[in-house]
Amino acid sequence: MKTAGIKYAFLFCFILFMQKGHAQLSPNDTALNVPMFYASYAYQLPGADMADRFGPNSVIGGGFQFKSRKNWLFGANFDFIFGNQVQHGDSLMFNLKTQSGHIINMAGNFTDYSLYERGYTITAKFGKLFPVLSPNPNSGLYITASAGYIQHKIRIEVFNNTAPQLLGDYKKGYDRLTGGFMISQFVGYMFLSDNRLLNFFGGFEFTQSWTTPKRDVNFDTMEPDKKTNRFDVLYGIRIGWILPIFQRQPEKFYYY
Repeated sequence: MKTAGIKYAFLFCFILFMQKGHAQLSPNDTALNVPMFYASYAYQLPGADMADRFGPNSVIGGGFQFKSRKNWLFGANFDFIFGNQVQHGDSLMFNLKTQSGHIINMAGNFTDYSLYERGYTITAKFGKLFPVLSPNPNSGLYITASAGYIQHKIRIEVFNNTAPQLLGDYKKGYDRLTGGFMISQFVGYMFLSDNRLLNFFGGFEFTQSWTTPKRDVNFDTMEPDKKTNRFDVLYGIRIGWILPIFQRQPEKFYYY
């Protein structure tokens, strides 16, 4: 009886020892493969030819990216560009305006209209995360480079659509639709928490694009845009919220 008690006591001590000798890894200790969706907002300032047409703008967008165990990043992104500052807007549509600068509607009265900046980008991106100044191997400073397509135009909104000279295809003759190839660089910080609740990024973004007019002729000048090869620049701060999809990790143990 005494021998059986000693055996059980030895077995109990052995189990305790093995439990203490096993330390399970958490995502906080390991670089993981992490697919992630994200939404972002950016405030941008224009440069080069873009500054001759528009003022500051905002951007909302989203996308998908994948972070590998070696912290390489691959993804795709869509952004919607919008702003309410159009440079030299008073001279736009001058052929439709009276001497006082107004546009006449169907009732013979002055019509109200507004001008806005609108556009979008579609890009693919590639980058690298460096786990420095970070609480875990899945967070830290990171850089990305993107390439894709940008398009922008002047949106003309007429109150109650009461001006037939600015309806349908007529409006397209004044919108200065422009598009072309773009590249973008981003430098910032990404944080992925272990509890999956607090995941974000932020940083500085610089975009360059080589665009051309997409309308054959502008109705107010009755000729194509004089500048056919544009260099449009945008730069600003971008912040975003991340929804990571952590893969279920196999149990890994340290033995000692």
